[in-house]
Amino acid sequence: MGIEKIGIVGLGLMGGSLALALRKKYQNIKIYGYDHNSEHAEEARELGLVKEVVDDYSKLDMCDVIFLATPIDGSIEILQNLSNIKKETTIVDLGSTKALISNTTPSTIRENLVAAHPMTGTEKSGPSASFETLYAGKTVVLCDINKSGEKQQKLAQKIFTDIGMKIVYMDSKEHDRHAAYISHMPHAISYALANSVMKQEDPRSIIALAGGGFRDMSRIAKSSPKMWSGIFKRNKEHILESIESFKNELEKCEKFIENEEWDLLQAWMKEANKLHDIL
Repeated sequence: MGIEKIGIVGLGLMGGSLALALRKKYQNIKIYGYDHNSEHAEEARELGLVKEVVDDYSKLDMCDVIFLATPIDGSIEILQNLSNIKKETTIVDLGSTKALISNTTPSTIRENLVAAHPMTGTEKSGPSASFETLYAGKTVVLCDINKSGEKQQKLAQKIFTDIGMKIVYMDSKEHDRHAAYISHMPHAISYALANSVMKQEDPRSIIALAGGGFRDMSRIAKSSPKMWSGIFKRNKEHILESIESFKNELEKCEKFIENEEWDLLQAWMKEANKLHDIL
């Protein structure tokens, strides 16, 4: 493949799991890591996720490929400070929103960047949450791929394919709007559901009744508030649009129940059933 060293910035669930998947696939490649959280960095080292942990991400400029598995604001800052990388280096950003990163990366290294969003994850975080198969069988969206250099495109495509991912291509703004509906809004709903229960007079009694449906819907409310508030901040326009759309549908449900329009309620539910015909 022509690479010897891979660097990963951010050694939590996404970065740590990527390290495990890469290590299994490319046994002769050295993987280096960096995390601004010194406890995470030490934990990643103890778990053997990477060959070596460096104390400054700039020291990863000797790597052939650098993955950014950090919150969006962190990735933006890092990209502003990687101007000394080699022309051949490939940088792959794994953030959940893409337009801002794609459009604010310095022009001097824009061809080095491949803006990617692996559609995978769990509600857990930190190096200990990492597991080897997180990416296997999942989809990765590559955005504004025409802005990436030919070498960088081919290398990123090969790596994602090698760890078992399916690749789709999308304009970054289109991606951010779609991600708001399919990923970001569900997190907002999950947080709202959890808070609505916690504000009741006896939430523990309510939780005692919780079945699979509630647990499935509220599970992602355990996701990192710091990370997700950053995602909401950077995709504000599209998230507000998706929340408004959801509110309109919820209000329909409310009116059907309030007016005892049971046939209309059932028809509304049947319309929703159709979603799984295309999933």
